[in-house]
Amino acid sequence: MQMTFVNAFKQTIRQPVFRSILVQQTRKMHIESIPMWEGTGNNYAYLVTDDKTKEGVIIDPANPSEVLPSLKKAVDGGVKLTNIINTHHHHDHAGGNKEILKAYKLPIIGGKDCDQVTKTPGHGETFTIGEGIEVKALHTPCHTQDSICYLFEDGNDRAVFTGDTLFIGGCGRFFEGTAEEMDAALNKTLAALPDDTKVFPGHEYTKGNVKFGIKVLQSEPVKKLESFANSNKQTQGKFTIGDEKQHNVFMRLDDPTVQKFTGKTERVDVMAALREAKNNS
Repeated sequence: MQMTFVNAFKQTIRQPVFRSILVQQTRKMHIESIPMWEGTGNNYAYLVTDDKTKEGVIIDPANPSEVLPSLKKAVDGGVKLTNIINTHHHHDHAGGNKEILKAYKLPIIGGKDCDQVTKTPGHGETFTIGEGIEVKALHTPCHTQDSICYLFEDGNDRAVFTGDTLFIGGCGRFFEGTAEEMDAALNKTLAALPDDTKVFPGHEYTKGNVKFGIKVLQSEPVKKLESFANSNKQTQGKFTIGDEKQHNVFMRLDDPTVQKFTGKTERVDVMAALREAKNNS
């Protein structure tokens, strides 16, 4: 079975798992998280597998010492790992590529600046995993200029892997971009996805994000997120794009309460002020 880029690029696919935590299972698509650097970076790598063909990909396997045991267990269990996918080039997302390649000779899909990358898909370019999972690359420059989010669809089941662009209740810092670019990434590109699309970010930052968010907007959705974050260690895959539109202040730039907090009314100015306030919180 092959993974086929609709625009022209064909490759094969395999897969991993270990102390990974199963966070979603659908008709064909399994998503497992592999926590990395718990207590410090609180990163996630993700293993996505087509149940029928056992083909799969590993997303952002940045810390090989924590990821490789998962890959071995998966491969020993019959998974055919075929690709590494990176959301952006930062070391805590793509820094494990070289070490992973020593164990598994895999092509790497990712932004142009990712270590060892072999394919950078265009914005909107699609490819398939197994027999039913379609993946669409969504360019979301700002945190880095090579940031790419990946929409995975299996029938009516959808998940988006957002790296450091969108977090539950927050967003990434504007290291290589502008407030205007982050507004476009969150509120045009990602907000256009179906509301039931589950969000799988690159870090577990929800408690810190909602601690800031509740200062900005004391709405019922933000209060519910605060309650969930305080009682759950992990939040990846538990919320949707529709939820983010309600409780993520970076996706509510036109909200009068958010504008009042920032003292701004223009969207780009509101975004910039929110980011500065969060950076200093």
